[in-house]
Amino acid sequence: MGDPRASRRVVARGHAVHRARRMFLRHGTVDMDALARDLAVSRATLYRVVGSRDALLTDVLWELADHLLDRARRLRTREGVDGVLEITRYFVGALRGSAPFADFLRAEPETARRLLTGGGVHHRAVLAQRGILLEAGERQCLWPRSGIDDLAYLYVRIVESALYAELLSSRRPDLALAERTARAVLQQTRRGAPDLI
Repeated sequence: MGDPRASRRVVARGHAVHRARRMFLRHGTVDMDALARDLAVSRATLYRVVGSRDALLTDVLWELADHLLDRARRLRTREGVDGVLEITRYFVGALRGSAPFADFLRAEPETARRLLTGGGVHHRAVLAQRGILLEAGERQCLWPRSGIDDLAYLYVRIVESALYAELLSSRRPDLALAERTARAVLQQTRRGAPDLI
């Protein structure tokens, strides 16, 4: 029988996400039963606070990704197309070097594919990439604002195709090809670039 105090304890979503993030960094996953025990709440209370495991994992994965993107933006030394690619290069390298992230991809490929390429993590990545494009091109107004959302979406899809190649098609990641493709797209969509057709 569970602890009756657990069902009455109140926990904030932010606190649950913080603890889940610590668990993910230690184990490469989030076990909802273990997290409920850690927070001293019932499983039902935990789900009421976070909504679902997918929603919680989305927040955890995005917090980790956002932290890496912030660091990459601070370390950027170039502007324009090269600056955008520099941020991506750092981000991809750090993510691929993360043991907990690799464990998650290996242990939960279906969940990873769903959340990373079609769910909340993907949508937040597109918004973050939009900001990176605007920031990197602000001095020269490199990309027209009217098409920046489409460009951010396309850019993220290119990066995802390499970063998650093994999840999407069982292919080995080809980061060099992805970077060449991303560079071509960024250069072709700059203001004043000749049309492809």
